[in-house]
Amino acid sequence: MNDELIIISNNPLVIANYNKVKAINGDIITLLNYVRDSVHLGHRLLTHPLAGSLKPNESPYKSVVISQYASGLDEESLSIIEGSLQVAQKMLTERPLPQWNERIDDDFKIIDRSLLDSALASLSNFK
Repeated sequence: MNDELIIISNNPLVIANYNKVKAINGDIITLLNYVRDSVHLGHRLLTHPLAGSLKPNESPYKSVVISQYASGLDEESLSIIEGSLQVAQKMLTERPLPQWNERIDDDFKIIDRSLLDSALASLSNFK
């Protein structure tokens, strides 16, 4: 894995299988707030917070990749995370996340990890 990135995740499958993960004990809004705060501190988004076809009110798990080192406020990252947070809050207000059974919950963990694997592979191709 690239030494210049950090994974922010609330997915136990990602947390258990990757290094350089900041584990978030909370929902997607908690995770997106943490990412937003990191962007304010100067970290850049390396993956889109709402990447993939899963909506914030469908899956309880999310993994976002940011730069390891803060290098000043990146306006594009700030715009993306602020917009993503607004979209997620709106969707969850309109239609809250269902209580999924364990099998479906496990499927969402696998989907999030697969999206992360694909993103990490793409990032390594650009380095």
